[in-house]
Amino acid sequence: MFNKILIANRGEIALRVIRTCREMGIKTVAVYSTADRESLHVRFADEAVCIGPPQSSESYLSIPRIMAAVEITNADAIHPGYGFLAENADFAEVCSEYGIKFIGPTPDQIRKMGDKITAKETMIKAKVPVIPGSDGLIRDTKHGKKIASDIGYPVILKATAGGGGKGMRAVWDEKDFETAWNMARQEAKAAFGNDGIYVEKLIEEPRHIEIQVAGDQFGKVIHLSERDCSIQRRHQKLVEETPSPFMTPELRDAMGQAAILAAEAINYEGVGTVEFLVDKYRNFYFMEMNTRIQVEHPVTEEVTDHDLIKEMVKIAAGERLQSGNLFPTGHAIECRINAEDVYNGFRPSPGKITSFHSSKGHGVRVDTHVYAGYTIPPYYDSMIAKIICRAPTRNECITKMERALDEFIIEGINTTVPFHQKLMKDENFRNGDFHTGFLNNFNMKD
Repeated sequence: MFNKILIANRGEIALRVIRTCREMGIKTVAVYSTADRESLHVRFADEAVCIGPPQSSESYLSIPRIMAAVEITNADAIHPGYGFLAENADFAEVCSEYGIKFIGPTPDQIRKMGDKITAKETMIKAKVPVIPGSDGLIRDTKHGKKIASDIGYPVILKATAGGGGKGMRAVWDEKDFETAWNMARQEAKAAFGNDGIYVEKLIEEPRHIEIQVAGDQFGKVIHLSERDCSIQRRHQKLVEETPSPFMTPELRDAMGQAAILAAEAINYEGVGTVEFLVDKYRNFYFMEMNTRIQVEHPVTEEVTDHDLIKEMVKIAAGERLQSGNLFPTGHAIECRINAEDVYNGFRPSPGKITSFHSSKGHGVRVDTHVYAGYTIPPYYDSMIAKIICRAPTRNECITKMERALDEFIIEGINTTVPFHQKLMKDENFRNGDFHTGFLNNFNMKD
């Protein structure tokens, strides 16, 4: 087992990793930018190293600075969290070259799943269902229009190096193809430095359902059931839950086995997620694989009583998986609390928190790195907390979440709490009648 782990991340995920490491008797190193000096992950780590100014490119995305922190603290492993360098194959490779264990998949596994075209080709070979679309990148608009015509409109253009909804454009008619193509390429180039675009059939009214998987270094892969992540705004998840109200035992079994096939196809090592789109007829299609821990991992932990961070560390240390597939007991829902003004287009709302009271009680968990007096910097993702509720049934879980949201007090900034309060009361949401476009007609000002 490792003696000391450096967490190459910030905020609530860094604090989340620190907590598990302390319970495992492993020392931790926090890295931080000057903007994060007062964050709780810095306070609770055994050691902390400042790695640069607020800009991510000069701190959390700087491989040389992070490796320098590893060297001066004598850490023997790195946990990348999510975002930043978590799915950067070059970073994983540098760790390997310096004899530092990257707690996650190998560089080759990251590369195979990081490029959407390569991932799709791998899934086809593994006989995992994929969405109809181009076999590779679109060469030009003429080529793209031909493919779109063959598979039928509507289609969606996607950046091959994409994520987080960037470089994506839906096209409902051929006359709009060229404009969407140009916009998708420009956005992809700006976000990822790669303007490669491919096209897929647009699945109407889809569910976004993902399967949690884990694979050890000896070839064993298991799944830990599903999470429904269909409540999204501009492809950004806001609420996640398990089990999905749309799921059937037969669909869970089929999707779980497909996710295992996907992970086995690349000899996956670590904890990851295979993401699917599921149409209204319950046909499912591979979308992508996230080769890292995810923001929404706590809902799976709550219904399986399984610490996924601990599992990541044990797998990286060469231990074998001890369990088989795990299935949900009860229900769990996670609400992401962002520093955003929901009455003004979800505009970011950084600033100083003047008052803070965290929700508590049986079946309520809050993962956060903020507190009264903490100043939320404007440089990073706006998520500041996650409220996770667990109960025997979905209805009880929603009711518990309503209580937890009412009890969550944060002043000095705007947050997404009012959005979640309204969503929990929405009749369609409570009935499980929603898809990824659900929020398109959800008006906070009604």
